[in-house]
Amino acid sequence: MRIRVYIAGLVPLATALLLGASQAKVESAGTGQTQPAAVEVKIDNFSFGPATITIPAGTTVTWTNRDDIPHTVVSDDKIFKSKVLDIDEKFSYTFSKPGSYPYFCSIHPKMTGKVVVQ
Repeated sequence: MRIRVYIAGLVPLATALLLGASQAKVESAGTGQTQPAAVEVKIDNFSFGPATITIPAGTTVTWTNRDDIPHTVVSDDKIFKSKVLDIDEKFSYTFSKPGSYPYFCSIHPKMTGKVVVQ
């Protein structure tokens, strides 16, 4: 029985990931409750991709540096700030309040992005 519950819980997660989880919610196995999905932003070629994301409150965003040089992720209002991220390093932040959160790379300030939390 446990195997079936576990696999059934993976189906909504896989579906959410395939559909572009920026606004997806995942149903917990057997509970009927939904949880915001995690969202990834890739840092590559001196840009954040996607540059703007819209997510529900409670979602964790993870930035991954896929570029061959270091970058940072810093919100304009300094609510979140990563350390310098080398190749393949990650930084995550959970957005709990609705609002608009512009951010940039402090090493390369022309690199910008925005998280919109609903």
